[in-house]
Amino acid sequence: MLAIARKPKLAVVSPFLDKRHGTERRVVEWISRLTDAFEVHVYSQEVEDLDLEEITWHRIPKLPGPHLFNFLWWFAANHLRRAWDGRFRGLRYDLVFSPGINCLDAGVISVHIVFAQYLANLRDQLDLKRHSPLAWPTLLHRKLYYALIISLERRIYGRTDTPLVLIARRTQAELEKFYGRRDACPIVYLGLDHAMFNPERRLALRGNARKEIGIENGRFALLLVGNDCRNKGFPVLLNALACLRDLSIDLLLVSREKSAVLQDMAVAKGLDGRVKFLSPRADIDHYYAAADAYAGPSLEDTFAQPPAEAMACGLPVIVSSANGASEIITDGVDGLILQDPRDEKTLATMVRRLWEDSELRERLGQSAAVTARQFTWERNARDLRAIFEEILLRKASVHARTLSQEL
Repeated sequence: MLAIARKPKLAVVSPFLDKRHGTERRVVEWISRLTDAFEVHVYSQEVEDLDLEEITWHRIPKLPGPHLFNFLWWFAANHLRRAWDGRFRGLRYDLVFSPGINCLDAGVISVHIVFAQYLANLRDQLDLKRHSPLAWPTLLHRKLYYALIISLERRIYGRTDTPLVLIARRTQAELEKFYGRRDACPIVYLGLDHAMFNPERRLALRGNARKEIGIENGRFALLLVGNDCRNKGFPVLLNALACLRDLSIDLLLVSREKSAVLQDMAVAKGLDGRVKFLSPRADIDHYYAAADAYAGPSLEDTFAQPPAEAMACGLPVIVSSANGASEIITDGVDGLILQDPRDEKTLATMVRRLWEDSELRERLGQSAAVTARQFTWERNARDLRAIFEEILLRKASVHARTLSQEL
């Protein structure tokens, strides 16, 4: 009787997983498609949008209080829980996968952000002198958290024996700059749900979406989706729109951030009533349907998902060169790339071009949809499976050589 080969055991270590956040959405989509090849175990504090009949969840309790305290607890607790499972339940993992900095023993890590680069772009915003003393506790908390993460990045990413998987080519330069990683890392550009994001669906939803949001006939709707709005380029976009006050343009900002401060910024630029602050929703394609173009002038973004989703919907998009999504765009062919994310005048010119030229919008949107079709979650899963299997083969080869030397 032939023995049935067991699936390799894969441990996935992430503080939470759901489809409402960028990095976590990617991991959910990836590992959901790896269950035919791996026995998947998830170590996490919160899990949504995963089939727990296919994947085993090992719940780590969440510590109430400031984010920094919970992260320290989480970092220690997931190590202890896996050690307990190994010692008393016989769970030995062939591979430990972490999206980012979550543990010291990951066998492979997907890098969704390099915090050292992120912090370099935020130094002015974290300067205590620029803020009221009332904001200092929050700022100090953020500074301590970033300092801890960067210290861990230095230790973990600096180890060349830990394989890294990137979601954008630009991350390679950041890893070399801050941590001396010069080895070539595989790149897995992000997948898209083409059943939800496509031109036909966008056009079908367009009328109702614009009516529900309250976009008047003849108004041009520019869309930006994301949290951490300053980093996503909201202030630069406001400055650009302030230069285009004479045009019938409205900005749709979809974000979880509290809107009071953001509204004050819009009012200060004379754009009161021209910016609609909208909450995220599961059917995010509702907002793409309402929009005429997407603008994402990020100051720093490894690879923002919304511009790619907008492309799949057939929208013309503007992204900055600091966003990894620019790597799948050919400037002037299937999108527009803003070389300097702080260049509000050039951004204003790009927005004006899209407002004025319907043929340009149509051409860019059609080409964008064609480009986006090649990026699927299924393709991601195939690429990751090949990467994971190669790592396991290398581990097996090293183990075999060690045994032969001992004999």
